[in-house]
Amino acid sequence: MKLKNWVLWLCVVALLATEVFLFLAKSQKDAAIVQLHESQQKVAQLQSDLDQLKNSSVATLSTENARLRAENQGLSQKFSQLQAENNRSREQSQKLAQQLEAAHSAAQQQQQQLQQQLQQMQTDNQQAQQANPPPEPSVESPAAAVTQLNTCINNLRQIDAAKQQWALENDKTADAIPPAQDLLPYFTGGIFPVCPSGGGYTINAVGVPPTCSIPGHVLPQ
Repeated sequence: MKLKNWVLWLCVVALLATEVFLFLAKSQKDAAIVQLHESQQKVAQLQSDLDQLKNSSVATLSTENARLRAENQGLSQKFSQLQAENNRSREQSQKLAQQLEAAHSAAQQQQQQLQQQLQQMQTDNQQAQQANPPPEPSVESPAAAVTQLNTCINNLRQIDAAKQQWALENDKTADAIPPAQDLLPYFTGGIFPVCPSGGGYTINAVGVPPTCSIPGHVLPQ
């Protein structure tokens, strides 16, 4: 009888132990399921965050790429504009250089013409003086007076040509008055012309013809 009771108690204890074990196992299973569900939720959240990050990165890269493309196009347009302006500036510089060269050539030709005219007038004056020496004042004839007048007018032309040459070489304006000393290099032998009738010359400004103090000794207009 006692043996049966012990066996019965052992069965009861084993049954209780089994129930406790099953309860603990179920609790651990439920806890594991809950943990697994939470892990799945975290994984899903991480996957969602990763997708958002990817989408955001793609959108950012697309926006940045579009911005860089637009800046590149703007820089290309600016470069084209600068290149066109550079070409225009180069063409203008070439035109200005050609105009400057043409003006310099024209100035040289004008200077040579003035020098030739001055030399010719000086030669004519010398020839006139040699062919018609001034007569004595006491026996001055009408023909001698005409010769002296022509010689004086030729002198005035030489003075005016010398003034023009001086103004051209020294870049002077029409209102500039050259000193007589500065005009000496433009006369033969460096000698300033003298009126054969004893008159005095007034050089005047570049734009004003020179004059003689003798009445009637004036340059023809």
